[in-house]
Amino acid sequence: MKDVRKILLPLPSVSNGEAALIRGYNFARRFGAHLAVLHVRPDGRDIAPMAGEGLSGAMVEDLMRSAEHESARHAREVHKLFEQFAATHPDIQVVPPRSPFPWDQPSMSFNIISGAESEIVPAHARLSDFTLVPHPDSGEEVSSSETLHAVLFDSGRPVVIAPRTPPQGLIKRVCIGWNGTAESSSALRGALAWALTAEAVRVLHCEDYQRRGPKARDVIDYLSFHGIKADAVTFNPVDRDVGKGLLAACKDFDADMLAMGAYSHSRLRQLILGGVTRHVLEHADLTVLMSR
Repeated sequence: MKDVRKILLPLPSVSNGEAALIRGYNFARRFGAHLAVLHVRPDGRDIAPMAGEGLSGAMVEDLMRSAEHESARHAREVHKLFEQFAATHPDIQVVPPRSPFPWDQPSMSFNIISGAESEIVPAHARLSDFTLVPHPDSGEEVSSSETLHAVLFDSGRPVVIAPRTPPQGLIKRVCIGWNGTAESSSALRGALAWALTAEAVRVLHCEDYQRRGPKARDVIDYLSFHGIKADAVTFNPVDRDVGKGLLAACKDFDADMLAMGAYSHSRLRQLILGGVTRHVLEHADLTVLMSR
């Protein structure tokens, strides 16, 4: 993924949207890529099968109208956010969706599609180099979290999670969380786009995190084939929490990005017992690349 040309940015709502747009703008400029901003508008008619028994036709109609009204409001808010952002960043060209974009020049587009977000976003992600998503704040934007997981599990492409607050500058210091799994290998491949031009790259590993597979020293050798100089550092769990230790090690390195595999254990197990992926999703304050 060294040659980035198309970045997908699904915006379910305006929540954390500005920070995601700024990060997407920075990526588009860095790679000379196209930023495809997508809002999926739920169809109010889809609520009818979920309304349940015991509701009259009039009540179902009211529910559908309410859902349609809420859907239209979200679409207007997201479109307004995009237009305001484009107006204050005239150095990036806005082009109509599905039109050819300027080769090696940053551009962006905005598109609204009606349907099921969990189906439409992964489908678009499969033909994007990576998907950038707003930070999924716990409990506030359930839909954005579902979007993130739908892309992770059903697109075959990496996901980059923007921080909550608007980021400053480009990504210069990259950490790679390594545990020898296929998931961490996929994240390593995705991180090459940034590692190639980073000022410093560090491979982070921990005995409590390592699975059967290549070791951190092997990752250093692999990166050297790509002309990337990196070091390997062992981190320890903090309060017996590997995720907390991983983020602490990123902070010590003053990292701008963390690349890591997602859900080496099942998502259900992580939801019940906790896990590295869950901790990073909930507590990271830097840009995170995850891959399955």
